[in-house]
Amino acid sequence: MPTQLKFDKPAKLDLGKIDPDDTCKKSKEDCDAEMTELQEELAELQEWMYAARMHSLLVVLQGMDTSGKDGTIAHVMQSVNPQGCAVASFKVPTEEELSHDFLWRVHRQTPAKGMITIFNRSHYEDVLVTRVHKIIDKDTCVDRYDQIRSFEALLTSNRTIVLKFFLHISKAEQERRLLEREQDAEKAWKLNPGDWAERKLWKNYTEAYEDAIGATAAKDAPWYIVPANHKWSRNLIIAREIVDALRPYKKDWTKALKKLGEAQKSALEKMRVAERSGKHQDG
Repeated sequence: MPTQLKFDKPAKLDLGKIDPDDTCKKSKEDCDAEMTELQEELAELQEWMYAARMHSLLVVLQGMDTSGKDGTIAHVMQSVNPQGCAVASFKVPTEEELSHDFLWRVHRQTPAKGMITIFNRSHYEDVLVTRVHKIIDKDTCVDRYDQIRSFEALLTSNRTIVLKFFLHISKAEQERRLLEREQDAEKAWKLNPGDWAERKLWKNYTEAYEDAIGATAAKDAPWYIVPANHKWSRNLIIAREIVDALRPYKKDWTKALKKLGEAQKSALEKMRVAERSGKHQDG
């Protein structure tokens, strides 16, 4: 993945300079082949993480309507064990949620040790939708950037691996996908007149994303701008970054599990010795 598409410190971001059609010079066939290998490795890494219970993984997916958040989850995560994976989505806040700070409902959904949680839309909605629709003012938005940085720093300091992905599609591609839904009876259930209304605010949302991503990119909670016009390339990029992020922990997880295995074998042997001793005394 081109290094300029990863942001791990505050930066001035211009999404217009990043091509949503970029496939990193890979063909669909190449991407599919590598994807198969990555899914196998991801399944293995997840198994070790789940068993070791030393770390957790939070994957944040953001993007314009039709950018492919659902499809990303379905394809990138299809090899993982559902027992160790959860998806959370944040819609319009309830009355109870509005009576708390904006991160209250989010923190409760973060992953426990050993778990993977995917945010299909996230706490960033509270500096995107709320800003575009003028529910919060500029000063409140800037304050929330600070709170988000602190929140994510709290998670990473407690061994949550945080990866944030912006699925970057073009306005023309969004229109094509919206129209495709109208023409496909099997996808018609996804139709939402609100998507067309929000589309009129494309420029406002782009500016909101640029500011939010630029303000909250951090070394331990990086943002990745993922060209998403081509679904197969999008899926590969995200899978690769997740595997690359988990791979360095493999040694610690396998070491901990080996130690645990030795302790369990020792406990089992002691139990069997005690049982044999009891039978001998009975005899």
